[in-house]
Formats: sequence, C-alpha cells, structure tokens
Amino acid sequence: MRIAIESPLTDEVRGLVAALNDTLLALTPREFCHHLTVEQMAQPDTTVFVARLDGVAVACGALRRHDGGIGEVKRMYTKPEYQGRGIGGAILSEIEKLARAEGLARLVLETGDRHPAAWRVYERAGFTRCGAMLGYPDTEWSVFYEKGLAGEPVAA
Repeated sequence: MRIAIESPLTDEVRGLVAALNDTLLALTPREFCHHLTVEQMAQPDTTVFVARLDGVAVACGALRRHDGGIGEVKRMYTKPEYQGRGIGGAILSEIEKLARAEGLARLVLETGDRHPAAWRVYERAGFTRCGAMLGYPDTEWSVFYEKGLAGEPVAA
C-alpha cells in the first residue's frame, strides 16, 4: 500500500468522494451532512491523502486547517471491499504526522451517529469524544472527536 498527498480533482479521487457521499447520505439526512466538495478539498487550507493498492485508489482522507492551531480530519473513506485492513488508520496516521509537523495543537472531527466502524478507527488512534466544535450544530446525527497534539491535555 502507498499513501501519498494527491489532488482531489482526479477522476479516481472524485469517485472515492462520490462513493463516500452516497454512503453518508444513506445514513444521515442531507441537511445534517457536512461534506466538502472536491473543489473545496483542493483549496490551500486542505491536504488530501490517497491510499493506493497496486496503483488503484482505495481510500482517502484529508486535513483541513483552521485558525487557532486546529486541524480537522475530513472525508475519511475506504472502499467497502478494502475495509478492515487498517487503511483508514494508516491515512489517519499520515494526517496526524502532517498536523504535528505543521505545529497544529489539536485535531478534531465530526462523524455520523451511525458509523461505529469509524468510531473504532478514531478511538484506536487516541481520539476522544467531545462536544460540538468549529460551528457544527450539536445534533443527534453527529458525533465529535478530538485529539491533542501538543503534549497537553485537550480542554473539555
């Protein structure tokens, strides 16, 4: 497996993001989905990682930077036939490495209330549940996670 920073504007990454959107919209009402488009993912504040097996894009994830030293994990997705192999955790590790290298103090994310497999990936990586952040609405459809990166505990 190879994980690298790539443009989200390729057909393969667009395909991963479209599959992710379909998956999320099957579980969460549209008004409670907080998707970045591939065009938004291509902005300078966001870095996209793509995992490839035998040259084929099988998973993605992104780091979006916010003021105050906060990095947000976005657009995490692994094709169903490749899930359970640690690929999502490996992408999350690359996101965290970049965030640390850039001196970000904290990583945060919003995920759905019907995504226990995603929760396991985040919790194995040391993320803990927290309240709503970054202006996301605090609804029954969202679960929020955070992880301090500066060696200091994250404020509750």
